[in-house]
Amino acid sequence: MDIIDSIILGIIQGLTEFLPVSSSGHLELGKAILGDNSIPEESLLFTVVLHFATALSTIVVFRKDVLDIIKGCLKFKWNEDLQFASKIAISMIPAAIIGFTYESQFAELFGGNIKLVGFMLIITALLLYLADKAKNTNKKVSFKNAFVIGVSQAIAMLPGISRSGATISTSVLLGNDKTKAARFSFLMVVPLIFGKIAKDILSGEISTESHNFTALTAGFIAAFISGLFACTWMIALVKKSKLSFFAIYCVVVGIIAIAVSFLN
Repeated sequence: MDIIDSIILGIIQGLTEFLPVSSSGHLELGKAILGDNSIPEESLLFTVVLHFATALSTIVVFRKDVLDIIKGCLKFKWNEDLQFASKIAISMIPAAIIGFTYESQFAELFGGNIKLVGFMLIITALLLYLADKAKNTNKKVSFKNAFVIGVSQAIAMLPGISRSGATISTSVLLGNDKTKAARFSFLMVVPLIFGKIAKDILSGEISTESHNFTALTAGFIAAFISGLFACTWMIALVKKSKLSFFAIYCVVVGIIAIAVSFLN
């Protein structure tokens, strides 16, 4: 994998991890459009590097929140910070169970199936449209809400279903404040990413052989910088109820993907 490929994939990952258009879906569409040889297959190490970059960008954007949560939890009292951390833990349960149990089955879906991606993008568009029309409130995410949002995060493992789009939309449709919904959505994925990284490292699946570390570094920087931009921008868009623009985009790309799949 050369530096240009790494930067392109890094930017795609950084932007689409936060913007509600599905990072996995866009990578699958990119491979289908340009050909499998045009966009090199992501190695596990490269995938881990990109996800670590976007997780780090989330921590940077929400650095004050993260520090407050850590300080609050260290007081060992049932305060608001410990409650929030507990809700994050609850939200992780569905994705952790499904991810570890059906990891190989989900992996089979990532094989250039652009018809599936197209239909899932249209579902993402519907969720975004409904969330955009919902009235804003001051309601915080409850423990029950956290689990339901976690289920939507697990479903978002399907290529074409946007993780941020699904979790933010679910949270808003449950009646939660839009800004709080975006905050919860972005923070809830950080422990999952670090957990997946730890699992891959401990299992010995990550190989550092035959890798261009210059390209890896370029991909990391591209994903981190684009992630900072996308995360900050997405928070503002959710607050201003601008998700319908992404809904239109997902519908258009989804229809094109479905049409192309029938032509092939």
